[in-house]
Amino acid sequence: MIGVGKVKQYSNVLDKPLSKGKQEVSLSAFAFLFSELVQYNQTQVDNIAELERRLEDAGYSVGARVLELLCHRDKGNRRETRLLGILSFVHSTVWKVLFGKVADSLEKGTEHEDEYMISEKELLVNRFISIPKDMGTFNCGAFVAGIVRGVLDSAGFPAVVTAHFVPIEGQQRPRTTILIKFAEEVLKREARLG
Repeated sequence: MIGVGKVKQYSNVLDKPLSKGKQEVSLSAFAFLFSELVQYNQTQVDNIAELERRLEDAGYSVGARVLELLCHRDKGNRRETRLLGILSFVHSTVWKVLFGKVADSLEKGTEHEDEYMISEKELLVNRFISIPKDMGTFNCGAFVAGIVRGVLDSAGFPAVVTAHFVPIEGQQRPRTTILIKFAEEVLKREARLG
């Protein structure tokens, strides 16, 4: 047995390979940190729209970093260049890395050509959040919308990404839909590529 028991020594931390390592984070630790993020931002704003924007901005930087990491690990530094390819990448690969499963659905909007929706029955960031009556339509899914926007922008697919609650008949909790509205330049580029 060659090499058993030997550990390769690296002179510099930057020389170490990026291994996949343990990819799970304790759910209670995530819930605690995320609730702290929401509470901190809540003290810094005056209205719900501003709070959602701040959560989206926090998610944006996470999304940009997730894209870099996944492209380096899984794709050999290659990125998606087609619209459906990047949507499938977000719906499956990114979602699975972040939430441990593929998103419930990916759909194209029926009213507009530039709209796509990723739906999740019980989005992790909304699972442990109880929203007071005075906060009305506040949706912590804005953080996930920011992650999606960060991934898309960093990949060269600028879009407006928002999170919405969609009521489900017979269910107490509504479904969360991440609405993606791509910039016109993305659609023009996609048409050119054929």
